Parts: sequence; C-alpha cells; structure tokens
Amino acid sequence: MKHRIKLRAAGALTAALLLAFGPAAHAAPPAAHKATGKVAADVSAAESKKFLALADEYYDAIARFEPVYATDNGDNRFDDQIGLAIAPAERARQFARYRDYTRRLAAIDRHKLTHRDRINLDVLAFELKTLLSYEPYPGHLLPVSQMDSLPVTLANFASGEASQPLTTVKQYRAYLNRLTQLPAWIDQAIVNMREGMRTGVTQPKAIMVSALPQFRKLVSTTPEQSIYYTPVNRMPAGFAAADKASLGADYRAAVAKLQPALARLAAFIENEYIPACRTSTGFSDVPNGRAWYAVRVAESTTTNLTPEAIHEIGLKEVARIQAEFAKLGPQLGYDGPAAGLPVWVSQQPRFFPFKTEDEVQAVYRKLDGVLDEKLPAMFTLLPKAKLDLRLEPELSRDTASDHYTAPAADGSRPGVFWSVVTDPAKYGSTGMTTLFLHEGKPGHHFHIALMQELGLPNFRKFGGNTAFTEGWALYAETLGREMRLFDDPAQYFGHLNDELLRATRLVVDTGMHAKGWTRERTIQYMKDTLGYDAVARSETERYMAWPGQALAYKIGALKIMELRQRAQEALGEKFSLPAFHEQVLGDGTLPLRLLEAKIDGWIAQQRVP
Repeated sequence: MKHRIKLRAAGALTAALLLAFGPAAHAAPPAAHKATGKVAADVSAAESKKFLALADEYYDAIARFEPVYATDNGDNRFDDQIGLAIAPAERARQFARYRDYTRRLAAIDRHKLTHRDRINLDVLAFELKTLLSYEPYPGHLLPVSQMDSLPVTLANFASGEASQPLTTVKQYRAYLNRLTQLPAWIDQAIVNMREGMRTGVTQPKAIMVSALPQFRKLVSTTPEQSIYYTPVNRMPAGFAAADKASLGADYRAAVAKLQPALARLAAFIENEYIPACRTSTGFSDVPNGRAWYAVRVAESTTTNLTPEAIHEIGLKEVARIQAEFAKLGPQLGYDGPAAGLPVWVSQQPRFFPFKTEDEVQAVYRKLDGVLDEKLPAMFTLLPKAKLDLRLEPELSRDTASDHYTAPAADGSRPGVFWSVVTDPAKYGSTGMTTLFLHEGKPGHHFHIALMQELGLPNFRKFGGNTAFTEGWALYAETLGREMRLFDDPAQYFGHLNDELLRATRLVVDTGMHAKGWTRERTIQYMKDTLGYDAVARSETERYMAWPGQALAYKIGALKIMELRQRAQEALGEKFSLPAFHEQVLGDGTLPLRLLEAKIDGWIAQQRVP
C-alpha cells in the first residue's frame, strides 16, 4: 500500500498506560476531580491548552520538515513546499526540536488533562522516543529507491488525481512552486548519495537497477513532453484566459529548469551510484545495520519483539495457512500438495477472466455496494468521507501495488482505492475481495478517514503507526468470513493467499536483514511458498528498500485478533462486535501496547455488574 504514515510510535510508558487506559479509564472521573472548584478547573484548562499548543507546534514542525508526506496524509496546508529534510543541517535542527519537545512534554502534568488528552500525550511520547531513536543512523544518505523518491511522488501528483489537488489557480501555483524547489532537492540527494558511497551507506544494487527506469522516464526533451507539465494540459475550463496563459508560461519555464536536474539524477544513478552500490541484500551489511534494523523493527511493530521471535512467528503462521490450503484445495478441484495450491491457481485461466481495465473496476464497484449493505451490522462508528475507486497512474504502475490514499481533511477529496492494472489479462480475480476489504473498507478507509473526523490533534489526525494501520487493515480482511464474502472457495483462497503473503513477510524480512538471507534465497523462498514469480521479486526488493516495514501487517493483525478473542472469552454474551470495533478505532491510531491497555480497561469496565 502506498498511503504514507511517517509519524511513528514505539517505546514504553508503563505507568502512563495504566493511568490512561486502566479499568476506570472510560468511567466518570473521581469525585476529587469532578467538582473541586473554579480554580482547579482553570488549572486543568490551562494545562490542556499548554499541551495542545505543544502538540500542534510539534506536528507543524513535522509537516514543514516533510511537507510532501503531510500532503500524502491529507494535510494540504503545505502543498507549495517540498522541504529539504535530507539536508544534514536541517536534519540536525529537527532532532534538536524533538529533544526540546520531549523536555517540554515531560513538564506537562498529565493528571490535569482530560482522558482523551492523556491518550494524546502518551502517543506523542511514543512518537518522540521513536523519532529520536533514529538520530544515530544516516537515513538521509538513502534518499531514493524504487519504492520511494520525491521526484516520482511529485510526478504522480501531476495528474491532480492523487493527494495534491489541482482544481484552482492557487493549487496550480502551489504545485508549480514545488517544481521550482525540486532541482535543489535533487542536487542535495546526489551529494548525500556520494557521501553514502564514501561511508558504505548505499542501497542494494538490485533495487537501484529496478529504480533506474523510473528516473529515465522523468527526463524529457521539451517541457511540453514532461509529466510535470501535465497540469497545463488539464487546466479547468473555468480558469480565466489570463491565468491559463500565465500558468502555461510559468510551468514551461519551471519544467525547463527542472529537466537538467532530472537528467543529472538519472545519469548519476546509472553511471556512478549503481556501480558503487552494495551487492549485499540485508540491512545488517551497512554500518551499524543490525542496530538500525532493530530500531526499524521497533518502529514498525510498536512492540519489543526481536527479529528472531518474529521469524519464528512467521514460520508458524505459514504452516497454519498451508494446513488450511490442504482443506481448501479439493473444493477448487486441486488434489496436489498444499504448498502447490497457489501455483496451481495461478495457472487456471478461469481465475483470470478480465480483458479490460473497466471489467476489473466493475467488480470492485459491485463489491463496494455489497459492503455498504453489510458493514453497518458490524460498525457503529463509520467515516463520513466517501470512498472513490480509481486506476493507478501509468508512471508508477510497474512498481506500485494496489493501495489507498487518505481523503482531504477539508472534505474536498474523498479517500481513494487505487487498483494497479498493468495488464487486465493477468489481473487475478481470486484476491479482489480480500484486497478491497484491506485497502478499501472496512480496512484503511474506515480507519484513516475516521482519523480525520474524531477531533484529534493534527499530529494524530495526519499521523499514525504502521502496526495499527496495517494490522487493522489485515484484521479487516478476516471479517469477510463473517459477512459470507468468502463462501466462494476461490475468494477464500484469495484471502488465505494474501494472509500467507503477510506471514511470509515475517520470515523473509527478518531472514534478509537479521539472518543473512540473500536476495536470491528470499526470492526462491517466496516462489516456493507463494507460487508467483513476479511478485516474489518485486516484494523481495520492496523489503530490501524498506527494512522492517512489512512486519507491521501480521504483527498488528495478530494483536487485534488476540484482543478480540480475549474480549469474547471474558465477556461471553455481553460481547458486542460493533462495540469492540468502536473501542479499537474510537481513539484513533495507537501503538499496540497502548491499544492492549485500552482494550483490557474496556473489558474490565464491561464486566462490572
């Protein structure tokens, strides 16, 4: 998936968790805090105001530091900036800010805050601890990969269909301003990569070979042929003639200045960087890579699980799912070994019925309507924002996966499920239901769109952590069984197969980055386990580019399923699935340990006679 969650959460505040999420967390406040007079109330209001001002200052510093990620997460206030977060001096200033916020946060008296603001404070403390844990590691020396680069992100914005809107003259000027800043970013990226070449902090060669075609595509011979010029060709008819002429001239000039920088970047990657990149696979092969990977694992999972423990969890989950395959195979007409079921399905023409992109989209539109009827029985907390269904822009189709992007905070743009259809004839039908439950609703849309409607501070509205975000979406897939969407054995296979991918990720990500697995061994394991060659390569290279990120999905989902089972066993007939879902989603994205403390408190409260 491609929506960007850059704010992180990891660490431990055990006493704070008990205070914020203990059994009485949702009960009425104690009498001592109920009516102690105007002075106490004023002190409490002042403390809340002090905290919320700090929280807003913190988020604005994050958004200004990486404004493109703010755009991706639905905050369009900084759409005219790209920032220079990869500049060492700016990076140092940002870490100094994090230390200052940590000091000021410690001075807040959390006992004087509301219940919701205690939660906000604990989440902010988690985030700051995690952000500061990255300070020793030079991530700015790895500014581009096949998965993530600012030039490609801005190119995808050029259509106006992604996170950056292009419907008004002001919005056109904002995007134009970003284009004028991009050459400086590119030159800084090249400086950084040269420093990485000198110090041994480079990307793996294999993923940069995969990335190179993207950067070549960005280079054009004339401004008018550039993807960044696309907005000029799509100007709304309602723009005044003078605005059209002015914007056309300014875009032409900006793109003309941008093209030499794009050419420099493509040439540098091809002629200098790729030859100097490391031939190893795992992150442990860069300086301090093992410790750096441990930080990434802690960020991704918001747990204290070690890579070794996660590897074992992955192996057990792979075995469990393959046992399900053994039961399911005969229902599909397959009588071979369970591990061979994915390969067999991939060879059956009946599971690849599409001839056009529109046929693919029609299936998703029908499923969207079915879910509109079924989901209200499972959820009392529903986002107001609509969900739109669109095709991935052509530039990024070769490397993108189907994904979701957040709605605009002001309601001007819906949430979007992007389907990536490079060749309709190769778009398998078996995984479509589980995919939409994950990327659409009730997965990312119910969670991320709702985040913007809960009245949370901006750092939470536009932030989050991957373990909750992806864990919720993977858990949402499992609800397909209860809605009888997997009664069709082919669709149930698709669900299990996607679940198998998430379990396999636990094995191969830790295998590569903590246990010395090579790219080739990883690809072979994925082929043997999953059965699809092309995905084995692209997924392996994704994990090489984003060490630890893929661990969040399964670890998060397993925790939410564990908490649901705990609640069902404890509450028996008193258990309500809509109420449980409201507890999981109702306070926004939480680190898993905070979520567990919250659910335990809710269970205790529900058990009180």
